[in-house]
Amino acid sequence: MATPVVTKTAWKLQEIVAHASNVSSLVLGKASGRLLATGGDDCRVNLWSINKPNCIMSLTGHTSPVESVRLNTPEELIVAGSQSGSIRVWDLEAAKILRTLMGHKANICSLDFHPYGEFVASGSQDTNIKLWDIRRKGCVFRYRGHSQAVRCLRFSPDGKWLASAADDHTVKLWDLTAGKMMSEFPGHTGPVNVVEFHPNEYLLASGSSDRTIRFWDLEKFQVVSCIEGEPGPVRSVLFNPDGCCLYSGCQDSLRVYGWEPERCFDVVAVSWGRVADLAICNDQLIGVAFSQSNVSSYVVDLTRVTRTGTVARDPVQDSRPPAQQPPHPSAPLRRIYERPSTACSKPQRVKQNSESERRSPSSEDDRDERESRAEIQNAEDYNEIFQPKNSIRRTPPRRSEPFPAPPEDDMATAKEASKPSPAMDTQLPVPNAEPAIIPATRNEPIGLKASDFLPAVKIPQQAELVDEDAMSQIRKGHDTMCVVLTSRHKNLDTVRAVWTAGDIKTSVDSAVAINDLSVVVDLLNIVNQKASLWKLDLCTTVLPQIEKLLQSKYESYVQTGCASLKLILQRFLPLITDMLAAPPSVGVDISREERLHKCRLCYKQLRSISGLVKSKSGLSGRHGSAFRELHLLMASLD
Repeated sequence: MATPVVTKTAWKLQEIVAHASNVSSLVLGKASGRLLATGGDDCRVNLWSINKPNCIMSLTGHTSPVESVRLNTPEELIVAGSQSGSIRVWDLEAAKILRTLMGHKANICSLDFHPYGEFVASGSQDTNIKLWDIRRKGCVFRYRGHSQAVRCLRFSPDGKWLASAADDHTVKLWDLTAGKMMSEFPGHTGPVNVVEFHPNEYLLASGSSDRTIRFWDLEKFQVVSCIEGEPGPVRSVLFNPDGCCLYSGCQDSLRVYGWEPERCFDVVAVSWGRVADLAICNDQLIGVAFSQSNVSSYVVDLTRVTRTGTVARDPVQDSRPPAQQPPHPSAPLRRIYERPSTACSKPQRVKQNSESERRSPSSEDDRDERESRAEIQNAEDYNEIFQPKNSIRRTPPRRSEPFPAPPEDDMATAKEASKPSPAMDTQLPVPNAEPAIIPATRNEPIGLKASDFLPAVKIPQQAELVDEDAMSQIRKGHDTMCVVLTSRHKNLDTVRAVWTAGDIKTSVDSAVAINDLSVVVDLLNIVNQKASLWKLDLCTTVLPQIEKLLQSKYESYVQTGCASLKLILQRFLPLITDMLAAPPSVGVDISREERLHKCRLCYKQLRSISGLVKSKSGLSGRHGSAFRELHLLMASLD
């Protein structure tokens, strides 16, 4: 009888290099749980499909770091706010800029789409909240009341209210139809980072840096319960789709809470660090976190998580069977939202907007829209995700499958141990093959065994070796190795002498002429430490060697090649592209012609390397991460 495979409750799905610089914001598509949008310090908004390594689309137009992004419910529109206070809305199906909205005087800290109407709410460090009409490209209303930066905005499920959380320790509820504040919820002792409406009932949850989660009754406008003792500041919360519980993304754990009375149903250990956003799809919770330029995604199997009950479970949850969920109470405790059958009407204006907020689109706005681009970097994924929505399909849309859970580590080890050993195998032994990539640090030589250097012992009584015999076996091949190392030392001395007498370009040329990659690697490891040594003519010599290093089986060679290529791309790629795009000069300019010739040569070599980098960007581990970063830097070559 086959042993059932025990799978994990929570696991890391993937890690990608999302931007060429630091990631400053990200958001998950709540409808599919498969679409991820990231904003970076490189002023770009990149879109990704979860568990796929390549960027689908890159949106440009912002001139300062993107600090807030948000997808609308159908995942057809995306809005991004920048450090300068500008807001841009893109149509993902049409792959173009839709609107540019100006009006805030400081960083955009929070954004949200109206669930029905074509409206966007924005919160800024200037303490103002603005409601924008995407169709009319104007500000509908401005809400004032917070005294510090507005960190989170959420529309109610019926689209009539807007909740805001700010650094002033308060949560406020705004009536969109009346254009005024309905209620203020004090009580937190630290900045409030996140608010979330219950999907059905008049209930609001808020999470704060004071490590508490509070639940507010929106009929009586009072606190229902307060959960204290979170392991860190609360930055991401999400109600279960049926409203039975609240998920809190804590430091390296997922906690499941009830609120009447307040209690913890379950705790699941997840090594996501500081999770930034959560989404639910196919009974799986998707969590994403970012650090510098990397974004990691994680999955929690909700069928194995207790979502109702009275007692919290143990954090170590990987070996338990799927949890049986008690039926959720059929009758809600509070009033239920009444969702409109059609798109909501425009919120009533109760205050006349200023002339700057009512003005028609200016030529400056048009220029901004012309400068904004949507660069489709993966046409296949783009067509699969966005294009089918534009046409009428005769068959139902394909539903995404759950992410498969990996087996338990202990079970995988036991499974490997249960396999027959080579000594018991009746087939011929398979020779040990060298690994595809030889690691830079290892405890023993690759392909060598100590027993190969010792004479075979046939009789146990003769196991004791004479010192001379042992030394003669150990010295096998020693002379050959000495010759190799002596030759390498001589070559390095030659390169060093040329460098002392001439310049770095001459020494690199001599290293290449020796036709020994190990000498090139040693030299590049020195040159990479001082970026000022690099010149354009040096790139023309080094780039063909880099292509060889990236295809090497030695990890240290690949690392050196990646470091040199990254340095060249950061320092010289803008110069190369500008020179090639510039119009021809008038008259004779010999130095410019020489520089143009070098740029053309470098461009040709970089194009050759880009295919290799793209093919290796799907690798896992440190190599894959380095190649994905290089692939992003080389995006302008396409």
